[in-house]
Amino acid sequence: MLWFQTVSVALVGALIAFLPGILPLMVIGVRGLALFALAPVVGTALAAGSAILLGWIGVPWTTLPFVGVILVVTLIAWLLRRAVGPMPLQKETAPRRWFLPVAILVGVLLGGWSLIAYIGDPEGISQTNDAVFHFNALRFILETGSASSLQVSAFTGSSGFYPSAWHGLVSMLVVITGVDLAVAVNAITLVIGAVIWPLGIAWLARAATGSVSVAAYAAVLSGSLQVFPLMMFQWGVLYPNALSIALLPAAIAIVVQAPSWRAAARPIRSTMLVGVLIALSFVALLLSQPSSALAWGLVCSVWFTCWVVQQDGIRSITLRIGLAACAWLALGGLWWFFARSTSGSHWPSFRDRFGAVLDVIINSQMVIPAAVGVSVLMLIGLVAAFRRRDHWWIAIAWIAVSVLYIASAAFDSSLVRTWLLGPWYADPHRLAALAPLLVIPLAAMGADALVRLGRAVSRGGHPIPGLGSVVGLAGVAVFTLIVLIIRPTGVPAFAGEEAHPESRYLLTDDSYLSVDERELLESLPLHVGEGERVIANPSTGAGFGYALSGVDVYPRSWAPPTSAAWSIVANGLRDASANPEVCEALETLGSPTYVLDFGPGEATPGRYVLPAMTDFEGQDGFELIAQEDDSTLWRITACVA
Repeated sequence: MLWFQTVSVALVGALIAFLPGILPLMVIGVRGLALFALAPVVGTALAAGSAILLGWIGVPWTTLPFVGVILVVTLIAWLLRRAVGPMPLQKETAPRRWFLPVAILVGVLLGGWSLIAYIGDPEGISQTNDAVFHFNALRFILETGSASSLQVSAFTGSSGFYPSAWHGLVSMLVVITGVDLAVAVNAITLVIGAVIWPLGIAWLARAATGSVSVAAYAAVLSGSLQVFPLMMFQWGVLYPNALSIALLPAAIAIVVQAPSWRAAARPIRSTMLVGVLIALSFVALLLSQPSSALAWGLVCSVWFTCWVVQQDGIRSITLRIGLAACAWLALGGLWWFFARSTSGSHWPSFRDRFGAVLDVIINSQMVIPAAVGVSVLMLIGLVAAFRRRDHWWIAIAWIAVSVLYIASAAFDSSLVRTWLLGPWYADPHRLAALAPLLVIPLAAMGADALVRLGRAVSRGGHPIPGLGSVVGLAGVAVFTLIVLIIRPTGVPAFAGEEAHPESRYLLTDDSYLSVDERELLESLPLHVGEGERVIANPSTGAGFGYALSGVDVYPRSWAPPTSAAWSIVANGLRDASANPEVCEALETLGSPTYVLDFGPGEATPGRYVLPAMTDFEGQDGFELIAQEDDSTLWRITACVA
C-alpha cells in the first residue's frame, strides 16, 4: 500500500517533469516518441531556468509562479510557430503502432520494479554521504522558497553556482503534494530511472538506426545494466548525475535527428526550431550536472564528424575537415573550462589496463558481476554497426565513452586525471554510468539482428504476419526479467569502502542513520526552540538533522567545517566547563545551545571520528533533554553565564 501511494506521488512527479516540456513542444508541432522523450529535457531546462529567474526577482518557488512561467513559455512557443511554422516532422510509417508503446511500457515496468525492489521502503533514505547534502538542500529550498542554482548552496554557508535542477523537481513535488522529503525523493527516482530513461534511450535508438524494432528492444533493455540507472541511486548518492544521464539520450537524439527534420521542409525555419531545442537540451544538462554536457558534446562530436565525412553534398575535403575540427575545438574549450572549474581528481585508479578494457567488453565496470547476456548482444550490435557506414558513429562513440572509464580505472597520470577526468572528479562510478548510453542501443541492435536471423531461418514455413515482432519483443522482455532477477544488486567494495550486499536504503539499528536516530531527529521540534542551533558530528546520522526536522542542526553537510573554531569544539566539547576556549569557539559557530550525541562517528571514506562530541553523561555543563535508545540530545549549560 505504501508503494502504491508512492507510485501515485511519482505520477505527479512525472507531470512536473514532463508537462512543462510537453506543452510548448506540442505547440511547435513535435509529436510521437520524440515528444515524450524530449519533454523532460525541455521541462528540466524550463524548471531549473525558471527557478533561477524566480530566485533573482524574489518570487517564491511555488506552484503558481511555476505554472505562470510554463504558460508564458508556451505562449512564446506559439508565437514562434506562427513566425516560422511547425516542426516539419516525418509521418510515422510503422505498420504496427502498438509495438513501440508496448515495449516502452514493459521497459517502464521492469525499470520501476528493479528500483522498488532495491529501495525497499518508500520512506527509506539512502545511507550515504551525499544524501545528507541533497536532503538538507531540499529543506533549505522549502524554507527559503528559492531553488535557484545560484542560491541553493547558501545552506552550507557557500555561494556560487550549484546545479539544482533535481532539487527543483523534488521540492516542487513536495510543495504540490505535501509528502515527506524521503517519499518525494524516491518518487522522483522512479520517474528518472523508470520513465525518463526508457523513453530517452528508445528515441536515441530510433534516431540512430531508423528502426522501430531496435527502439523497442532498447526500451525493454533499458534497466538491464546495474551501472545505470541503479548504481547512481546506490553509490554517492548521485541524484543530480542520475537526472542528467537520464536526459542524455534524448539530448543526443535531437542532434542526430536534426538533419532529417531539416530536410523535411523549410530548412532555414526548421533549423531555427531545432537550434532552440538543442540549446534547451544543453541548458538542461548544465543545470542538472555539467559533466553530462561534456558527455553529450563528446557523443555529438563523434556523430557530427561521421556525418560530415559521409555527406556527398560537401565535396570539399577541406570544408569537411574544417567543420569537424570546429566541433572538436568547441568541445575542447568546454572541456578545459569545466576541468578548470571543478576541484579536480578525487579518486585513484584501481584496475590494471587489461582488466579495465575487459570491464567495458563484458560490462563489469566497478567490479560488479559481468553482464554476460547484454554483452553478447552488444558485441553482435557492434558487428552490425560496423557493417553500415551510417551506424559507425554508434560504435565509435561507445569506444570514446569506454576510454573515459578505462582512463579513470587504470591510469594514474595527473594530466589525465585532472584535465581529462576532472569534470567527473576522476570518479569511475560516474564514468561507468555513461556506458549504457551506447551499450543499450548496441545491445538492441544485436537483439534485432538475432530476431531477423530467426525470421530468415523460419521463412521456409508459413510465418504469421507480425509474429516475429511479438516473439522478439517477448524474448527480449523475458531475457531482461531474468537478468534483473539473477543479478546481484549490492554495491561492491571500492576504494576502502565496505561492500553493501543489502540495500543502502535499509534502516537498521546499525545503519548510518539508525532507527532511534531518525526518531530523535524527527522529534527535535518538540525539544528545541525556534531559532536555536543544535551542533552535532555530521559523520553520524545527525547530518540529516536539518532535513528531517527543520531545526538548525549544524553542520548541514556530511563533511565537518575546517575552521579553527570547529577544531576546538570537535576536540574539546566534552570539557567545555573546564576550557573557556570551547565556549568562545561555540560562539563563533553560532552559539549552539544543544548537542546531539549519536556516537563518535566513523572512519570510513568521507566520514570522521570526533571523540569529544560524545559521552556527555556525567560531564559538567551538559543536561540530558531527550533520548531514543542510545541517541541523546543534550543542552549545553557550560557556556551559560
